[in-house]
Amino acid sequence: MADRSAGLPPVKRIAVPAVSFAQHPGLVEHLLDRYPDAKINNEGGIHYRTEEETIAYLSGCEAAIISFEIISDRVLSALPELRVVSKLGVGLDRVDPLAMRRHGVRLGWTPGVNKRAVAELALGLAITGLRHVVPCNLGIRAGERQLTRLGRQLSGRVVGVHGVGQIGQEFIRLLQPFGCRVLGCDKEDRSEFCARYGVELVQPEELYARSEVLSIHLALNPHTRMLYDTDTLRNLRPDCVLINTGRGGIVDEKVLYRALTEGWIAAAAFDVFEEEPPTDDALLNLPNFVATPHMGASSVEARWEMGITAIKGLTDNFIPVPGKYPFEFS
Repeated sequence: MADRSAGLPPVKRIAVPAVSFAQHPGLVEHLLDRYPDAKINNEGGIHYRTEEETIAYLSGCEAAIISFEIISDRVLSALPELRVVSKLGVGLDRVDPLAMRRHGVRLGWTPGVNKRAVAELALGLAITGLRHVVPCNLGIRAGERQLTRLGRQLSGRVVGVHGVGQIGQEFIRLLQPFGCRVLGCDKEDRSEFCARYGVELVQPEELYARSEVLSIHLALNPHTRMLYDTDTLRNLRPDCVLINTGRGGIVDEKVLYRALTEGWIAAAAFDVFEEEPPTDDALLNLPNFVATPHMGASSVEARWEMGITAIKGLTDNFIPVPGKYPFEFS
């Protein structure tokens, strides 16, 4: 492995293919103050670029701020001048750490930078699912004036948190005023945090069996892909509200459709999908399913923090090591 940045001056030719960066004009100004010649995508459009499109956009650049762009061996082989890739956000499932290490390309990445925004959305989705907000909204738009449909309060519920990392912990903090019985499940030792916030650590089987609300805060990797399959969804409570603001591909969406239509669970609320934007209208149009377009980090405040840390990542970065944090399962 040769570090492409070793002994070289700081990067100057910067490209930002990530369309969400320019949504906050202050970030554009902040970046251009430091890198006046930066190439910034301020036209919107493509959110999920192919490898060919990423290569074309980053051609001749030394550094990039990416969001959903694919960073693979093919991309890095075609971009010999690229020395640094900085991530806008926290998801790394489209970044190949082995390829980055092989090519000596450095990664700028800050964990938890959007945790409050995602956790707040998860909290809102929990209440939305419990209180039948979507079917009641659809009904009133159709001329129905139901006044008697009963939902459930979040207060006092048994809430399972699958993944007690940065975002899962923030979600747990937001739950504190509601007096919930919180169950936590994580492969890492989270005992100190859980003891501080009164969280009961459980194994997955117990998490599935007891949670009235189950919120997924896992990264997508070979161990979590399709983790919520037929067997898992069958083991959830029939009154469970399942929330996913983690990553698409963790839940089998075809099986989820059966779970929602056959009464295995009460409701689900997803911000992330295996294919984005999602195309399964049968699932999206179910009255007990809430769908949002991967907007967990789409707040003004989160976008600013994400952008600022991504700019810092152009100079504060590291060469990834597969098998080590944050690529433990690569």
